[in-house]
Amino acid sequence: MSNDFYRTSILPYAAVIIKICRAYTASQEDFEDYYQEVCLQIWRSRANFRGQCSWSTWVYRVALNVCLTLLRRKKSKGHTYFSSDALPDVVTVENGAFADEQLNQLYVAVRHLSEVDRALILLYLEEKSYGEIAEVLGTNVNNIGVRINRIKERLKKIINERFN
Repeated sequence: MSNDFYRTSILPYAAVIIKICRAYTASQEDFEDYYQEVCLQIWRSRANFRGQCSWSTWVYRVALNVCLTLLRRKKSKGHTYFSSDALPDVVTVENGAFADEQLNQLYVAVRHLSEVDRALILLYLEEKSYGEIAEVLGTNVNNIGVRINRIKERLKKIINERFN
């Protein structure tokens, strides 16, 4: 991967990639592996970008698909990953990416959601429009608002139960 491609096509979207990777990992090691794999897959798939959506939507789709694939691969290999009953209340803190306690609590709560609901709420937190969210997730725009409200209520309940 060239430095120019990384600097112009990935680095401007690093915050989005980081958020997606954090939502699907609970340790610094896994986070770094996922982030690296996402960047590699964006580079590998760059020729498949046809301009039918924005580059940021493309990056989001690739990042989400890579994280879901890695998560499923871990599960299928018998690695113990989170079930909604046994999620950790803390994440490994080795650098600034996991240092904000309130943000960590939000990510712990987000990990209690289904894979699709995680993706949906992350897009919402990125301030994507309902149309953009529907486009990334390949769903109907009509039910996005209702689902977001239900997810927000579930997150409030999870945070209140686990941290208050």
